[in-house]
Amino acid sequence: MALHLETPLLESRPLSQVSGCSIWLKMDALQPPGSFKIRGIGAACEHHARSGKRRFVSSSGGNAGIAVAYAGRRLSIPVSVFVPETTTERAKSLIRQEGAEVFVHGASWQEANEHALQAVDAGTAFIHPFDDPLVWTGHATLIDEVVRAGVPFDAVVLSVGGGGLLAGISEGLDRNGLQHVPIIAAETEGAASLAAAVKAGKPVELPAITSIATSLGARKVAERAFEITRNRPVDCVVVNDRAAVDACMRFLDDHRVLVEPACSAALAVAYAHADQLARFERVLMIACGGATATLTQLQAWQTS
Repeated sequence: MALHLETPLLESRPLSQVSGCSIWLKMDALQPPGSFKIRGIGAACEHHARSGKRRFVSSSGGNAGIAVAYAGRRLSIPVSVFVPETTTERAKSLIRQEGAEVFVHGASWQEANEHALQAVDAGTAFIHPFDDPLVWTGHATLIDEVVRAGVPFDAVVLSVGGGGLLAGISEGLDRNGLQHVPIIAAETEGAASLAAAVKAGKPVELPAITSIATSLGARKVAERAFEITRNRPVDCVVVNDRAAVDACMRFLDDHRVLVEPACSAALAVAYAHADQLARFERVLMIACGGATATLTQLQAWQTS
């Protein structure tokens, strides 16, 4: 049984009008745990449950941890999530709400991840938030669903953190014969590890995550994500935090759905950088969601 839902595919009149091309939204913000993460993480958790694992351990700044916790509850398998000190109280509360244990360790996700790995034993499956072929294959179902819906597109716009969604979308395009379709990879300033890797010609580690979009906070993008930029058309677009927050608020007005800045990095490509889409006619935009931001927090960011 798949733990994710098949989400709506909606034509966005507001985004289409502001960008000058037809934009279709894959609404993974409507997944039960609040983000696309449950696709890949759910698939990985189901795989390990079938293999007899009796506990899940993961590391996350938010949405991946919520997804693992949700999957564990659905599969009746206990979950421990290791989060960095930067993780919000809301994110920790949402992970605990699903019945998982939360352990806080380190100033960054990398440090929390190292601690999580030390907690893995023979009966435990480690669920990586983004760098795992099982996770990528699960995320690829996004493209399968769009293709089944019969809606053609000539570009995909998505947000990039560690690169798991990028890897999944690339796999989904490949297995549906759409290798030629370009990907627009959106990041926020201060969390743009993919753009930094492309510029350097190899994955590099950012000195710190300084963006408010902490869910994009992988200081070094997955090797697979970087490889994809070498093997298919990928354009990196970096937006500032203000554009991401403004996109959250505009999207709330336009579609009555609250997302976090990690998701709205992609939305901001249409709202604030429409020139990046000028050569396309019909664009698939992944509204990947995110459950860790509140309206009050977004309003505070907007006025700061």
